[in-house]
Amino acid sequence: MASYTSANRRGLIFGLKILAIHFIHAAESAEIFLNWHVMIDMNIRPVSVDQPVITINGMFPGPLINATTNDNVHVNVFNDMDEPLLLTWNGIQQRLNSWQDGVSGTNCPIMPGKNWTYVFQIKDQIGSFFYFPSINFHKAGGGFGPIRVNNREVIKVPFSKPEAEFDLLIGDWYQRDFKDVRSQLNTTFWAYDGPPDGMLMNGRGPYKNPSTKAHESFTVTQGKTYRFRISNVGTTWSINFRIQNHQMVVVETEGSYTNKITIESLDVHVGQSYSVLVTADQNAADYYMVASPKMFNAGDDDRTFKAIGVLHYDDSTTPPNGPLPKGPDPFDMAFSVHQAKSIRWNLTAGAARPNPQGTFNVSNVKPSQTFILQGSTAQINGALRYTVNNVSYLTPATPLKLADYSPNGSGVYQIDEFPVNFSNPVGVNGTFVVTGIHREWLEIVFRNGLDVMDSWHLDGFGFYVVGFRDGEWRPKLRSIYNLYDPVVRSTVQVYPGGWTAVYVYLDNPGMWNLRSQHLKNWYLGQEIYVRVYDADPDPTKERPPPHNILFCGKKIDPPLPPIEASPPLNPSPPPGALQPPNSPPPYGAPPLQNPSGPPSPNPTPPPHALPPPGAPPLTPPRASPLPNTSPPPQNQPPIRVPVPSSAPAARNMTW
Repeated sequence: MASYTSANRRGLIFGLKILAIHFIHAAESAEIFLNWHVMIDMNIRPVSVDQPVITINGMFPGPLINATTNDNVHVNVFNDMDEPLLLTWNGIQQRLNSWQDGVSGTNCPIMPGKNWTYVFQIKDQIGSFFYFPSINFHKAGGGFGPIRVNNREVIKVPFSKPEAEFDLLIGDWYQRDFKDVRSQLNTTFWAYDGPPDGMLMNGRGPYKNPSTKAHESFTVTQGKTYRFRISNVGTTWSINFRIQNHQMVVVETEGSYTNKITIESLDVHVGQSYSVLVTADQNAADYYMVASPKMFNAGDDDRTFKAIGVLHYDDSTTPPNGPLPKGPDPFDMAFSVHQAKSIRWNLTAGAARPNPQGTFNVSNVKPSQTFILQGSTAQINGALRYTVNNVSYLTPATPLKLADYSPNGSGVYQIDEFPVNFSNPVGVNGTFVVTGIHREWLEIVFRNGLDVMDSWHLDGFGFYVVGFRDGEWRPKLRSIYNLYDPVVRSTVQVYPGGWTAVYVYLDNPGMWNLRSQHLKNWYLGQEIYVRVYDADPDPTKERPPPHNILFCGKKIDPPLPPIEASPPLNPSPPPGALQPPNSPPPYGAPPLQNPSGPPSPNPTPPPHALPPPGAPPLTPPRASPLPNTSPPPQNQPPIRVPVPSSAPAARNMTW
């Protein structure tokens, strides 16, 4: 009896420990409920031009998502527009849950007049991000907004708490209906050359531009330090940002704390986000804040193609004066590359987890796969397209993720049909899906065959940016990689005629979009999907389909109802990296198609793609949602950051 009692006591103690861990984990996360109405507004007119602007709850930019590591976010999206809609969460990794990624390969769109609730956890992340509409060229019309992911209180931030934080969304802008721009992409000028008409700062036009209804302004107190979370939400232009007479200290980018570097100006490429600290250490006055396009000669005193705002000292009575602060030559790639290489990972800082970021590094990594992906253009069947390795992505009517759950394979796509190490001999359209080996390292070399900047983004992961260079990439150039402290981010620039190399650890099973962040490139085919899977059916290794899953395209039997299971508390460190003691087991995924077996035949993939230029927008043949069983939204107002009241010829670039 004594032995039995002792065993019971030990079992009870163990059970209480597990229960305590569960409640501690639950206490560290909050449930955030948001109701968003996405609609067209003809009255905003940011540059005094009649044009439709996509708003969320009447706001442009949209509401702030202000979350903390491990919070659960519920966003009930009402599509009040006249076209199908999806929103994606740029840089949010959707751990184990690509069902919520909000791109054409994972989700059926929300049809006009309908609503759908995204439910996702911001698992093991901190940092600065943004969301935006992902289909039908909608991003050119707005619909974007900021995301902050704050540290948990138990994790120390590697800089002093700022007086306040500001979100700064900067991007190029067309002074016309985004549908008109979309319809003109069947012409060479608009597909490959036509520039935007200017830039906006938090949805507002340039200061002192006659067409600007209202400019952006930030009020600061002399002697205080502020955090600016800067994102390039544009479609085309990389930007250089600076503040008149003020320096900036870079501290974070896309979820990674960086070594602090003090700079006069910052290059932010399309789709990228940074945090900088700015101290109000000048005389009480107002100062220009300027973002100018790169690889485009806007002129020193231009107030059309630049985004211009005001840094206002709270006791200032002096408006900005003097010339606009001058940035680097917009064609000087050497400056940009040097700055990019100087942005390094802070190895000693904690981030989403208590252990230092440098606990996980790539110093001993040997990738098991290498993708060499070249972005370029091609004319395919008379249509102007962008390509990856000479393949222009064809979007099937059935999302790839949904197709994987067809019992016998759906024939929607054929895995590994196209090359990942060289270019196809001729330009073709195709549904480009490649295998990513679960829990293995992947090396990706992005090559830019164009004479303009490009930037690439991978959903579901952060990648280690190990190298940049001009010219052709060759295997021997791995010797110049930075394997000591490369920064980890989800969007990386690729310079004209050059290459960028990254390492990524594929520990997050799912169907993940790898794309150009330049909107024309993406819309006209420069994307692929990486399918990461595991044969283990354990539901803790990948979330099952949500209860409210939407269906479209080919008839596919609904998946079984989700099995409620909590994922592991922390992702595993990748092999080859230094690992903390008592690491949890790695993430996995449910069984999809057998990776060792033959791929599913796909002689004629469905031809329904993102609409070719001039065609109607993407509208799936069928979309029948199951009942929305997400938790009811609470009466919580959206959070909003308070906001106070033809091109010259290009010049030669220099590396």
